[in-house]
Amino acid sequence: MKIENLVKIILLILAFTINKNAMAQSKYESQIDALLAKMTLEEKVGQMNQYNGFWDVTGPLPENGDASLKYEHLKKGWVGSMLNVHGVEQVRELQKLVVEESRLGIPLLFGFDVIHGYKVQAPIPLAESASWDLDAIQKSASIAADEASAVGLNWTFAPMVDISRDARWGRVMEGGGEDPFLGSKIAEARIKGFQGTDLSAPNTIAACAKHFAAYGFAEAGKDYNTVDIGTNTLYNMVLPPFKAAVNADVKTFMNAFNIINGVPATGNSMLLQTILKEKWNFNGFVVSDWDSIGELAAHGFATDLENAAQLAVNAGSDMDMQATAYIKHLTNLVKLGKVDEAKIDDAVKRILRVKFELGLFDDPFKYCNPEREKTSLNHKDHHQGVLEMAKKSIVLLKNENNLLPLSKQQKNIVVIGDLADDKNSPLGSWRLASDDNTAISVLEGFNAYSTDYTFVQGPKVFDDNSDFLHHVTINSTDKTGISEAVEAAKNAEIVVMVLGEHGFMSGEGRSRTKLDLPGLQPELLKAVYEVNKNIVLVLMNGRPLTLTWEDEHIPAIVEAWQLGSQSGNAIAQVVFGDYNPSGKLPMSFPRSVGQLPLYYNHYSTGRPDKKPIVFWTHYADEKNSPVYPFGHGLSYTTFEYNDLSVKVGDSDVVDVTVTVTNTGNVAGEEVIQLYLRDHVASVVRPVKELKGFKKIMLEPKNSETLTFTLSTEELGFYNQDYNLVVEPGQFTVMVGGCSTNGLTKSFKIK
Repeated sequence: MKIENLVKIILLILAFTINKNAMAQSKYESQIDALLAKMTLEEKVGQMNQYNGFWDVTGPLPENGDASLKYEHLKKGWVGSMLNVHGVEQVRELQKLVVEESRLGIPLLFGFDVIHGYKVQAPIPLAESASWDLDAIQKSASIAADEASAVGLNWTFAPMVDISRDARWGRVMEGGGEDPFLGSKIAEARIKGFQGTDLSAPNTIAACAKHFAAYGFAEAGKDYNTVDIGTNTLYNMVLPPFKAAVNADVKTFMNAFNIINGVPATGNSMLLQTILKEKWNFNGFVVSDWDSIGELAAHGFATDLENAAQLAVNAGSDMDMQATAYIKHLTNLVKLGKVDEAKIDDAVKRILRVKFELGLFDDPFKYCNPEREKTSLNHKDHHQGVLEMAKKSIVLLKNENNLLPLSKQQKNIVVIGDLADDKNSPLGSWRLASDDNTAISVLEGFNAYSTDYTFVQGPKVFDDNSDFLHHVTINSTDKTGISEAVEAAKNAEIVVMVLGEHGFMSGEGRSRTKLDLPGLQPELLKAVYEVNKNIVLVLMNGRPLTLTWEDEHIPAIVEAWQLGSQSGNAIAQVVFGDYNPSGKLPMSFPRSVGQLPLYYNHYSTGRPDKKPIVFWTHYADEKNSPVYPFGHGLSYTTFEYNDLSVKVGDSDVVDVTVTVTNTGNVAGEEVIQLYLRDHVASVVRPVKELKGFKKIMLEPKNSETLTFTLSTEELGFYNQDYNLVVEPGQFTVMVGGCSTNGLTKSFKIK
């Protein structure tokens, strides 16, 4: 075939494909336009209104008050979405009310915080991030979507993609850690898991990237607090995971509670309009966080709720979560000329587009199958999936003299700690639909391996009545149980101590100023250590802790986070060696709270080097380094890195090759991490930045050669004008198993 004919055929195929996609898009958009043309202004505003669940729809109708008003709004089509309504019967009744009784029958969206599972709980997101396993993270989100969609939900307020460098902030448990590159990859994986390849399928749900933007940089790690950062941090640290979410076709964004550069995120047109909708061409919709439109007045940005509605909608906030600002004031604001109706039309089109993509106009009741609800929840495949995720999430922080794994024939084990027998705390925070006390406890996990162990609770640490809405009560005075634990430990061969935070000590509103083990746990640990130093410390927590004493004294430390429904089984399989841990830390663990915020990708400063006098960047009373750095994680085997090579090709594409060998005696997974430093730039770059990683399995004595390709996205940075640039100059690449060590090689971009 002549080359000219081949080109013609390719062009014809391309033209047909483009035309076919254009026709589909045109037909799709024309349906939205036709529906919009039928809507009254009040009905349009209604689509922008979201209410929280307010009455049992299977019970009597509300007769008066706020509930009655919301019921009437539903019948009029003045509600676009409901949140915290779940269960097929509840969802079907509300959807039926709106579809059959409102004038246009526009179906509702049903949103819920499906953060790390619905009934079956996967590990908290920070723990999942420690796996560095994108396929596993995607599968975990798909399990959550399968269960959530089975109970009538079609929208989750996840993933949280906020980057945070401050472990005092309780919501670090919801995110991907401190690094924008890792956070971006995790955001993409979770969105793909929730939304699948076909959003109209009955087992997928719309995802929501939150919180836009910079919520994780709240001053002092205090929730809802002020954010004050420069454009360099905004462009290069905060925004990349949100941009990745748009590239992954996330359907919705959620506003942040904080102010940024003096303007609340919910009313920030630079973020919502200029960057998100214009520069990034995001065609989904933006929902406020709970009452964040109403809070514009508390910030001192709006005079009252009416003014808040005006500012928020003009900035680009499309849906009002629970503040009632839009439903009360938008119609009148349009009539007064303070809000252009075109702004309303744009918001409504975005909301309708997501409803069409979900297939709700084809079948409003597609998520209301009672048989599927019965069979999907707590399915054995879901439990197996979250067990695999939990094992991958565990990080081996320390293993002196190869104390771990324990032999399955190990005798005379003493297990100590309130959390070892706890079936509730391991479920973690943000597990609104889970059933209490359904996690596999550590003791239950151990039962599959050994009956020759003794459990001693030690002092009670946490109040049994801990819940999602209140702070956990911690015992700091009643030392009953410490002496019993010490006696039991005296003659034990191995002591396994299960310590940490309660599951409700992290999450929204759970900021802490102290990050050591809470309550009497440090005293208990030190007392046991005095009589028996063969201690395996299993940590269950939702954030990095300060573990300086523990690292100096305890020979084996396992970071087990809050691992969800299969927690105890995952921990036991790691402790007894049936699973070789492969997790790596997604956040640095500080030596002291005084170091925070702490992060590996810091800047050099003008005085980075140690001097014999005091005038250099350091603390007088603490090291600069973390106790456990970003990317750290041990294995029951060892890995060696060799033959690092760098090849600079055309168009500033760089290929980096390295060989990794399993030098130990057991098979294991390793996360190969690539870091880059741009030595001189018009905007100063960090001392190192993660720009690639791969997770591989190697049999003992086997090797694998890996190649990383660095292009503009990895080599470049965003300048002050928010343009991605690659500047000529010298770079250094580092490849290894942690952010603090590896093979290095320099190269130049001309």
